[in-house]
Amino acid sequence: MGKKVTVGAAVIGGAAVCAAAAFIVRCRMQQNSNPVSKSGDIVKELEEHCATPVSKLKQIADAMTVEMHAGLASEGGSKLKMLITYVDNLPTRDEQGVYYALDLGGTNFRVLRVQLAGKSGIEYKEFAEVSIPPQLMVGTPEALFDYIAAELNKFISSESEKFRHPSGRQRELGFTFSFPVLQLSIDSGTLIRWTKGFSIQDMVGRDVVAELTKAMDRQGVDMRVSALVNDTVGTLAGGKYDNKDVAVAVILGTGSNAAYVERAQAIPKWHGPHPKSGEMVINMEWGNFKSSHLPLTEYDNTLDAESLNPGEQIFEKMISGMYLGELLRRVLYRMANEVALFGDTVPPKLKTHFILRTPEMSAMHHDTSPDLNVVGEKLKDILEISNTSLSTRKTVVEICNILATRGARLAAAGILGILKKTGRDSFRDGELPNTVIAMDGGLYEHYSEYRNCLENTLNELVGEKLAKHVKLILSNDGSGIGAALLAACHSQYI
Repeated sequence: MGKKVTVGAAVIGGAAVCAAAAFIVRCRMQQNSNPVSKSGDIVKELEEHCATPVSKLKQIADAMTVEMHAGLASEGGSKLKMLITYVDNLPTRDEQGVYYALDLGGTNFRVLRVQLAGKSGIEYKEFAEVSIPPQLMVGTPEALFDYIAAELNKFISSESEKFRHPSGRQRELGFTFSFPVLQLSIDSGTLIRWTKGFSIQDMVGRDVVAELTKAMDRQGVDMRVSALVNDTVGTLAGGKYDNKDVAVAVILGTGSNAAYVERAQAIPKWHGPHPKSGEMVINMEWGNFKSSHLPLTEYDNTLDAESLNPGEQIFEKMISGMYLGELLRRVLYRMANEVALFGDTVPPKLKTHFILRTPEMSAMHHDTSPDLNVVGEKLKDILEISNTSLSTRKTVVEICNILATRGARLAAAGILGILKKTGRDSFRDGELPNTVIAMDGGLYEHYSEYRNCLENTLNELVGEKLAKHVKLILSNDGSGIGAALLAACHSQYI
């Protein structure tokens, strides 16, 4: 689905690459400026507290593995939910026919149509995106799902003759519902709570597939939901369709999560009959991972304490796109306050939580102009800070580097934890298994310093031999294409 990114067996380790980048930034500062010593002290302190030596990363990976075991053993046994997804079949490229997907995860939703042609792959795909009127986000379940079903009906009604289904055969849909759900089977799950601005209280505790099905019946849509999935599991399915060696999926975007293929026998809390495949996809919800080994700083602790979910999603708050820019703002605010980084007064805009987004942080981090003009423009446009010195701009870039490096290296440690849990970090029958990790999310795709550091670090952690057998690939649109593929895998006509 996307361009392949290979974790090669480079001799230079990830730590050396990441540290070199930080060293270059520091050298530039020393050559061109004489920063206030206290400013340098704060940056040095941040770097020390964010340090991720290999020994610490391996401790974090081991802690992740321990928590995975605990979460598979019993419900509530770990900070990791280790949710059973009921997905026991992933795409094989034998799938044929037309399948649909509905992707509901925010103020817009998408409907997709995908035509699968067996070994030839995806022959045709198209989608429509629809905005949800604000009043429906706080109205009734019937009003919301009727609106969605009506748009589905429009999408189907406009399709050409070649997509018409044979008489007596229902269309089948993969439903990506990106809200907390207690999954009951491959095609049912009850809403735990709303997020992202939705607040329809009558819906909590109800089966989202049943509600959508009733709405489709009311709107005259002859369609069956054959798979209820989340976007991470969809990414795993989409990746597997492109590459048979995909066994793990990781999302690094606004939030972060991971899913992987587990042996059914290794899931003590699973009490149902073992699937024929002998495997089950597990949705880790790894954003909630927590360990005493995580290099938390005062900035992480205050961000967490002031968040909507204090004590939760600690790992996500250290590595994902929602929070990296905010961590940068908090460091800059302290420096503006304590060492007058931006002059005698603290810029008012710098006090606004989440005003600095990670895309802006990425743009500043990637600034290669001699005068760091992009950094100057971003500070002016977003924070209304004019006439910043080159020394100040270099300090900003160095802080970006420290925070992005920590996040990327922690994400790599999380991936190592999965490899260890599944035995993919060691020889099997005298051979090292090939493992491909399907990656999705804007942070991974667009923040190249972060992505490169993650890949170098993973290479460093697994060692030269294993690195030849571990690859990361970009696998876009798990919530769309992936959901349609899972509808095909779990079709009632197979």
